[in-house]
This record gives sequence, structure tokens and C-alpha cells, in this order.
Amino acid sequence: MRKLSLFIATSLDGYIAKPNDDLSFLKLVEKEGEDYGYAEFTSNIDTIIIGRKTYDWVHREIGTSHYDNGERDVYVITRTERPSVGRIKFYTGDLTELVQQLKSENGKNIYCDGGAEVINEFLKSDLIDELIISIVPVLLGAGTRLFKDGRPEQTLEFVTAKTFDTGLTQLHYRRNK
Repeated sequence: MRKLSLFIATSLDGYIAKPNDDLSFLKLVEKEGEDYGYAEFTSNIDTIIIGRKTYDWVHREIGTSHYDNGERDVYVITRTERPSVGRIKFYTGDLTELVQQLKSENGKNIYCDGGAEVINEFLKSDLIDELIISIVPVLLGAGTRLFKDGRPEQTLEFVTAKTFDTGLTQLHYRRNK
């Protein structure tokens, strides 16, 4: 069965974005030739689930090819129906049904790239199987929190921790079900 993985960066104090959806703090750990395992991680996925605000930011700042490389299905979670564009589908339905359907299909793993609302809905329904969280060495003090209140307690199994010379620390946990 396919697994749903979270691969995301956060500040040390738990924010995935500064106020106004500002992701500029990620530049603090940019380093030529260092992708923090992203290429290896994405080589094992063929489906991405992403919130509409995160998708819009990536589309504006990087371009749609970051997600839609022609080899993966991309589900953008939104409240407003929009037509599909290539392999990008704008999804307005039930998230639990979507993940259960995707997990039951053949294929590689599924990548959740945020945002916080989508992540927390998945956590509420205990759908995330693996968490890879990169901690950027900065205290932002405000913004969009990675984890919100109101979800059930979930125990995790430690897989690995990696440190990088930029100060970034990457934690890898598996959901202990």
C-alpha cells in the first residue's frame, strides 16, 4: 500500500510561513548543490497533494513545472472548482476519501507539501504515514503554525535525524500505528 508523506520545512518555533504567507526565511539555508534530500525523496513519489495557497505561491515564485513535471499527478486542495490543467487537478471533495482512494491504487508514494490547513486535516484523520521535517535555525515569532490544536495524539517512531552545515536539522519519523 502506498504511504502519504509530509516533507516540509519549519522555523525552530514551529512556523511554516511568516505573516502574509512569506516563505523568505527558507533562503537562510539555501546552499548551492544542497537539496536536503528532496530529489531522493521525490524520486519515490508520483502523486502530490497541496493546498491552494501553497500551490499559488509556488506557481507565482517558481512555476508550475516544480510540481507538474509530466510524471506525477498533482491534487490542489481548494474550495473553488477549477478545470484540470495537464496532470494538475483542483480537488474540492472529501480529503479522507481522496487519500484512501490514492493509497489503494498502484503506484509510488504520495507527497503532502502543505499547507497547514491540509496537513492538519490529514492529521485529524490520522492519514499521514511519515513526517520529514526540516528545522530552519530561526525563531520567527509569528506566522502560519505547522501544527494546530484540535487533533488527536499520535505516537511516532524515530527513523533518523540529519544535520547540515547550514544549521538545518532534518527529523524523519514514521507514524506508529
